[in-house]
Amino acid sequence: MTLLLLAAMLAACDAPGGPPGDREGGRLLLRQFGCGQCHRIPGVADAQGESGPPLARVGERVYLGGVLPNSPANMAQWIRDPRRFDPRTQMPALGVTDGQARDMVAYLWQAR
Repeated sequence: MTLLLLAAMLAACDAPGGPPGDREGGRLLLRQFGCGQCHRIPGVADAQGESGPPLARVGERVYLGGVLPNSPANMAQWIRDPRRFDPRTQMPALGVTDGQARDMVAYLWQAR
């Protein structure tokens, strides 16, 4: 019983106030899709890219890509199809699904 209570408390600490999604899965997806080739992403192995902005504290920013008001829903849309919002962005559409984008946002929203 004590172990179950402890596990529940730890799970609650993982995403207070954050958007829904699998944070750990999102972290792994960010690596799988090669996001670290262009971005620095805290906690993502080999994510040391310099051509895109660093993604630490991206959930605290006002705009995404300088054009889209920042919210979890907008971030997911940006990840899926950035050129829909800024045709001149260097960020490509990588074929990320809705569910994958939701998980990536769950991780990025709280990335420090």
